[in-house]
Amino acid sequence: MANIAGRVFRVVGPVVEIEEVSTLRMLDMVEVGDEHLVGEVVRLKGDRASLQVYEDTTSIKAGDPVYSEGYPLCVELGPGLIGKIYDGIQRPLEAIQEKEGIFIKRGVHVAALDRNKKWHFLPVKKENTDLKQGEFLGEVAENALIKHKIMAHPIVKGKLKWIAEEGEYSLSEKIAVVEKDGQDIDVFMHHRWPVRKPRPYLERETVSEPLITGQRVIDTLFPIAKGGCVAVPGGFGTGKTVVQHQLAKWSNADVVVFVGCGERGNEMTDVLLNFSKLIDPRTGRALSERTIFIANTSNMPVAAREASIYTGITLAEYYRDMGYNVALMADSTSRWAEALRELSGRLEEMPLEEGFPAYLPSRLAEFYERAGKVKTLNKVNGSITIIASISPQGGDFSEPVTSHTKRFVRCFWALDRDLANARHYPSISWIDSYSEYLDDIKEWWHKNIDENWLKLRYEIMELLQKEQRLLQVVKLVGPDVLPQTQRLILEICSIFKNTFLQQSAFDKVDTYSSARKQFLMLKIILMFFHKSEELVKKGINVSEIRETPIYKEIMRMKLTYSESDIEKLAKLPERIDEALAELSV
Repeated sequence: MANIAGRVFRVVGPVVEIEEVSTLRMLDMVEVGDEHLVGEVVRLKGDRASLQVYEDTTSIKAGDPVYSEGYPLCVELGPGLIGKIYDGIQRPLEAIQEKEGIFIKRGVHVAALDRNKKWHFLPVKKENTDLKQGEFLGEVAENALIKHKIMAHPIVKGKLKWIAEEGEYSLSEKIAVVEKDGQDIDVFMHHRWPVRKPRPYLERETVSEPLITGQRVIDTLFPIAKGGCVAVPGGFGTGKTVVQHQLAKWSNADVVVFVGCGERGNEMTDVLLNFSKLIDPRTGRALSERTIFIANTSNMPVAAREASIYTGITLAEYYRDMGYNVALMADSTSRWAEALRELSGRLEEMPLEEGFPAYLPSRLAEFYERAGKVKTLNKVNGSITIIASISPQGGDFSEPVTSHTKRFVRCFWALDRDLANARHYPSISWIDSYSEYLDDIKEWWHKNIDENWLKLRYEIMELLQKEQRLLQVVKLVGPDVLPQTQRLILEICSIFKNTFLQQSAFDKVDTYSSARKQFLMLKIILMFFHKSEELVKKGINVSEIRETPIYKEIMRMKLTYSESDIEKLAKLPERIDEALAELSV
């Protein structure tokens, strides 16, 4: 039972100041007023405390009681998370709809996990054995894709005195008893964990495997490793949400946590409607069977945006500890930073650039540091990959959130407004973007796809840079003055941009490209370039090369060859050889 920890002194929007405080600590979770609105302690000063409240504070008045149980804001971790839709403080929105209707009333308290549902528990530990911190006790089939490992709370260790037999159990039934320091501790299939505290692991490991997203511009030019961090900045309409939706749908992560942080309600609705219909190409199962949704839209209380990011990363860490590769999509961290700015202003703190608080960089660092590939307490490997979009006003990448984020990430997908206006999607700029994971993941590409991958990737990037310089000349004097060799570079880059970099999210064939198909397409374009270069040196005009049927076939190959036609695509280089050989006769 919660105790009265103070009384409301004044209310300033989402910030509530309370007095008569004696037992509260920083970051303790509280419930404010008779409606028990959820909040968190953000400042202590004498016998007063400041709270940020995650719900609308209208009608809260001076003298209202504030309750606390003496623990921080936590999430519930256990079977039943996958496929659920939560708000920023892990309230299940579907369960609330069944209880209250389509509108969320203030102070609604619904358990994050269903206490009545039965799960088939299979024990993997034996009685009278030592239980280490975070060790697996058993397994539960959460669905056909996810085998849920039941772990004791990371601080629980000792002698396993009793463990339940294989059978059907609910979350409210204990499944083990651990003896620690002469005391018996009951263990259930679920436990709570503070959202702001990273979950422990044995050691951090070097990333080595790419997160294959099926998006060619990402996987081939600017790849991200499993366990890495990437920022996706872009102005309004440049396709941040499109990129994140595609990655959530097609990336080869085992579990996806999608956090809609302050985004428009229609965008989150689109995600929820689409995911219920989409099929995972790797497993043939519904994509929602490996996804957790956190919906904190722009019309929800601003303070809850900050909690939503921490809720998402804590759920990701939980599945990482089971040995899964987790992808966290945060859309967008700018809205999260705006929540920090508003709360900082309400607390009357000294602002820095553009009104953001001085601790913005440290908060960003704390968030991105929770990504990574680790060896868990169970000595298995798991990873969290963070894909975070940023919404800089006017597409200005020098603003504080973008500039500080670049300090903590090793991959940067800059979305270009001109590309988006030209309907080129994904609108990831090949000039402003970069990835520092190339050396980390090249061995995987060389071993699993082809040993020439990195060489060809560097070659096409060099051609794109040459094209940029040539386009400056073309703007001044036109393309007619360029020699044929330089016109060929422009032509090949045009093929590469339209055939390879541009990718339709709505085409059944083009929406996803496997790593092998991407490599073959890149190899074909560069082979066509080298063969054409030989012809140009012999006096053949670029316009003649454009008229060949093989040119048109290359332009259409992304749509012509599906994943089941990979072997046919692999034979295209032979036909290029034959077709261009006829021109030199």
